[in-house]
Amino acid sequence: MQIEIIKCHGSGNEFIMVDVTTLQPPFGDMAAFAQQMCSHPVVGGADGILYVVHEGEYYAMRMFNPDGSEAEMCGNGIRCVARLVQERYISEKEFTLVSGKGLYPICEAEPVSDNIKTYGVDINVSLTSSDFGFMAGAESHIGKVIPSLDKDLAFTALNLGNPHIVAAVENIDMEQLKELGQKVLLLKEDFPRGINVSLYSRIGQNSIFVATYERGAGITYSCGTAMTASSTAAALLGLCDKDTDIKVYNRGGMVRCMCHQAGTKITTRLTGNATYQWRGLCCWDGRKLASVEQSEEFHAEQKAYEEFVKSIQR
Repeated sequence: MQIEIIKCHGSGNEFIMVDVTTLQPPFGDMAAFAQQMCSHPVVGGADGILYVVHEGEYYAMRMFNPDGSEAEMCGNGIRCVARLVQERYISEKEFTLVSGKGLYPICEAEPVSDNIKTYGVDINVSLTSSDFGFMAGAESHIGKVIPSLDKDLAFTALNLGNPHIVAAVENIDMEQLKELGQKVLLLKEDFPRGINVSLYSRIGQNSIFVATYERGAGITYSCGTAMTASSTAAALLGLCDKDTDIKVYNRGGMVRCMCHQAGTKITTRLTGNATYQWRGLCCWDGRKLASVEQSEEFHAEQKAYEEFVKSIQR
């Protein structure tokens, strides 16, 4: 069958998005499609596939990594899905999407810069997860060493629908980050299903820079939930303020995060771009990808985002 695809990105985190809500016959093997599409030469690289689906009364996102594994949540991806859903199916500026087992309130937000479509998503943050084997029954792990992983770095563990550990550092060493991301795969007792690993540095008042090794994808230009986790950790540790916009820079641009804590409940709003790069068509038989072609370039919004990145480069 011939399927429409949209290449898009959130803060430089690139995806192929497919709306499967109206497809007949059924789509087929989503994991195989992700593996084949992300490595296709016409695509030019992608950090995952975003499937727009129905789950009960809600529109939902299913996100698959380039290795075919499914992620519970993707903060940069869900903004792109929000844009497509709003443009095609929902007229309201505030609505709810599903990802994994979670409900995520969405709002069309003030643009991060002129002519850039921008959305905010409220993400509930938990301090516990079955993915945190290293916690050994503790109620939280905030600013503490994980001895099996590194004897010096103080990590904070956060569950945003997907699991993260983040550590504040003076300067980010990308080789060190890569080593950490790969090492967790060997520590099955402490990280039974792997984990997303981030290093972040404070670069100003309520301003941080984040780099991430994503589970199932490796180092990407940015990761929405990792930026949310890092800003939340910074707020919990007093490095940034709660209930205030934190500017979170990354190799792909910048987002805004605001952490709110009420008792034991923590919610952080992630706000950033949802930019279309091109639209195209592919031929897919449910198991094998036959062809991919581009049909429409979104030059104006790509240029707007490029100008935004130039304006914030440090």
